[in-house]
Amino acid sequence: MKRPSLPKMLVRGLFRRCAWCGGRGAFFTGWTSKQSTCASCGLNWRRGDVGYELGAAATAVVLSMGPLVVLLGVIVAITWPDVHVVPLFVVLGTGAIVLPIVFYPSSYTMWQAVDIMFRPPEPDDFESPPPST
Repeated sequence: MKRPSLPKMLVRGLFRRCAWCGGRGAFFTGWTSKQSTCASCGLNWRRGDVGYELGAAATAVVLSMGPLVVLLGVIVAITWPDVHVVPLFVVLGTGAIVLPIVFYPSSYTMWQAVDIMFRPPEPDDFESPPPST
């Protein structure tokens, strides 16, 4: 199979699809529970890379904290010089709790897209897909 473009793989990852084949649900059997291979193409979740989780965690930080920092800047710029700190902390604190939960699965599948871009899958990175339940 020809490697898809990075933007296409990132969009697939954003919607929790396998970056390689675009299969629905890909590795996730629930919001946070994963299986070891893609349900559609059989691509292994971890392809022998020890630090894979670190890249996914960094992607989660960017997806979660990026919008919060931008929102902070916009709110401070709009309300300057009378910035109301308590509502600002409530809004940003809520976002800091909710956004990582919302973006958890997407951060993993988007990181997989970046990983595939730098290390294209080899034939031994695939197994037969697990049976559907």
